[in-house]
Amino acid sequence: MKVLVTGGAGFIGSHLVRKLLVEGCQVVVLDNLSTGLRSNLPADCDLIQMDIGDAHLGEVFAEGRFDMVVHLAGQTTVEMSLRDPELDAMSNIMGTVNVLEAARKNGVKRIVFASTAAAYGDAADLPIKEATPVSPQSFYGQSKVTAEAYIGLYKKFFGLDYVILRFANVYGERQGDGGEGGVISIFAKRIAQGEKITIYGDGEQTRDFIYAGDIAAGIYGALCTDKVNAVYNLSTQTEVSVKELVGILMNVARKHIVPEYGPARSGDIYHSMLSNGRAKKYLAWKPITPLEEGLHRTYMHFVK
Repeated sequence: MKVLVTGGAGFIGSHLVRKLLVEGCQVVVLDNLSTGLRSNLPADCDLIQMDIGDAHLGEVFAEGRFDMVVHLAGQTTVEMSLRDPELDAMSNIMGTVNVLEAARKNGVKRIVFASTAAAYGDAADLPIKEATPVSPQSFYGQSKVTAEAYIGLYKKFFGLDYVILRFANVYGERQGDGGEGGVISIFAKRIAQGEKITIYGDGEQTRDFIYAGDIAAGIYGALCTDKVNAVYNLSTQTEVSVKELVGILMNVARKHIVPEYGPARSGDIYHSMLSNGRAKKYLAWKPITPLEEGLHRTYMHFVK
């Protein structure tokens, strides 16, 4: 199986590429390196430095003859989407359309799309199931939902199979300060450097934190499943507050931490936890990394 991974030099992509190589896939990464790093990838991994919005993207697809595409590239933060809605839309909507056009014109069999828990907004009933109506509360969430709709229409009109994966809050080694699980990388980095940490809001807001290696395994499951043209949550189905997260990090770092508090951030969801039963059933997958173990790996990455 020959797989193109857009955004593959980024945080989640770097975990996925290693998983795909272990599974014997032929992997090509396409990344503009605006946030990703060449050093995140194995030395022998094929990398094409290009933006997903590039007019020549179709030529890459024509030459590559890819069986599958994993589309990870895009703008990944609520905060940035509120600062620059146009940039968010150009990356997450128009960039995705460019990938879809290149895929459908060049014989790609399936696209796996990285979507988000932000699609659901502040849902009343937890854990949130895939059938829950989407209700994004930020431009970021809306741009991902809009991209999902395009993907569905590309199946309807052009027959391009898809799997949409709505990620919970992903964390792990090589993560930057952005993204939905970025609070962990920010805290871990600052604690490792002996700096103070700030909790925005009251600290009782909850998230479903999932380790990037488990996300990579879920994406591989999406490439292999015969249950396509569907949406799946990838999550631990476990709710953890920011205050609880700080407590676990104290144990991992063996340091006493007294966080500072700041105002809640606009667009942030208060409670989030995703159901993962559907992914377990149809993707032959389950999360296997306990939070404390994942946090230890992440913290030691910054210590080193």
